[in-house]
Amino acid sequence: MLTGMIKKPFVLLSVVGLFLASCFTASAAPKKILFFTKSSGFEHSVISWKDGRPSYAEKVLLQLGEKNDWEFTFSKDGSRFGKEYLAQFDAVFFYTTGDLCSPGTDKQPPMTPEGKQALFEYVRGGKGFVGTHAASDTFHTTNESQKGADRYLNHGEKADAYVRFLGGEFIKHGAQQVARNTVTDPKFPGFGKIGSEFAFQEEWYSLKDFTPDIHVLTVIDAPAMKGAEYDRPPYPTTWARKEGRGRVWGRSARWM
Repeated sequence: MLTGMIKKPFVLLSVVGLFLASCFTASAAPKKILFFTKSSGFEHSVISWKDGRPSYAEKVLLQLGEKNDWEFTFSKDGSRFGKEYLAQFDAVFFYTTGDLCSPGTDKQPPMTPEGKQALFEYVRGGKGFVGTHAASDTFHTTNESQKGADRYLNHGEKADAYVRFLGGEFIKHGAQQVARNTVTDPKFPGFGKIGSEFAFQEEWYSLKDFTPDIHVLTVIDAPAMKGAEYDRPPYPTTWARKEGRGRVWGRSARWM
């Protein structure tokens, strides 16, 4: 039986927090995390800067940081990405959209291709990466966001390097609705108290091009959902994978 509706911000933040904790070695020094929110595509309201004030997401993360002795840096400036800049952080957290190598919607400084590669090498060297919700709507393969593109086509090994790194790619989403998710690894950090199943109202992403080595954590009951984009077998909504000596955590739904 379904364990019931859960309060998604608190549960998902707990999962994110425990994953981050699992990325860090024991140390008395505060852990430093970069929360990167450049939106070259659609910008979600929870990460918008208004009148110089922190976004809603940033306020929540500051509270989480106080409880765990984590120092957050908030940025939308992709031009800073490089080996030396990233070296100061213990983990990088993406809530991004679009081709981050272009100014795009928010007109914030874009990454360079070298900066994008620096991110991969940073994680492979033993650091942590969290990509939540629209992180899977970032760096699409062959500019699939363009009109007329076949968004359902899987590219496999030819998918964008970032898609392979994250573990999956956004196709589209339908109407917000309650959907059931099954926990496939209750022993993974953060999932111990959630139960075997959970459900809540959400903007559920339909995904593709899952990297073969992902460790699946939750699976959504897509056949029971409304919308053509969910007319498919159950698929992962949360996963983790190793990238070299580093760790990657991905989630398709929003968390706040």
